[in-house]
Amino acid sequence: MRRTSLKSELLRFIIANGYQPGDSLPTIQEISQAMDSSVAKTRESLEVARALGMVDIKPGRGTRVSNYTFTPAVTLSSLYAIGLDDQNFEHLRAVRNGLEISFWNAAVSSLTSDDIEHLRQLIAIAREQLASQPIQVPADVHRLFHLTLFSHIENPFVQGILEAFWEAYEAFGLNLYADIDYHREVWDYHEQIVETLAQEDYDEGRHLLIEHMNLLQLREEREAADRARLRPGGFE
Repeated sequence: MRRTSLKSELLRFIIANGYQPGDSLPTIQEISQAMDSSVAKTRESLEVARALGMVDIKPGRGTRVSNYTFTPAVTLSSLYAIGLDDQNFEHLRAVRNGLEISFWNAAVSSLTSDDIEHLRQLIAIAREQLASQPIQVPADVHRLFHLTLFSHIENPFVQGILEAFWEAYEAFGLNLYADIDYHREVWDYHEQIVETLAQEDYDEGRHLLIEHMNLLQLREEREAADRARLRPGGFE
């Protein structure tokens, strides 16, 4: 890559000097001098890099280069986009669905027996929450369930988008699915998926995943058909 393609002078400085994750960076004053930049501009650049997860800044320890993660950048951008237009959540969900389907076999074929047991435990927790009084929607468990399915995918861009989706789901998407029967049906699908994975029937698991993703649309279609049958002149 041509370093001139990278617009951040600070990130070019990190790459050019061979700093790796875990390495400490010089002081702000030293970086400013090396880049021939003001201390204020360097501090601003470090704050941007910190917000994007590229550096870690701690008082008394200084600044270190972080392990690369796409999550902060894509999450920040996604939440901003959804704030501008709610429909962008649906666009993000479409991307997430496509990624899960595309990477399905590679992800689930790498799951261990411990992973399968962990997924079963998450299902049990979710069912307890849905059966509690008052009812608890297991949003955190739902997130952990899906991220566990894809936890062995060593692709930071895939992981970043999947994690950003769940951040957006917590901030916005959860409000779309208030029907408790919908949540129960989702976890029925989750249980079926896990049992197919335990039998290493990955194709059937993928089929169930797609059905699960289309569940909301299918429920809306069924409810619309039920309303049509109950109207005067309907089927019933």
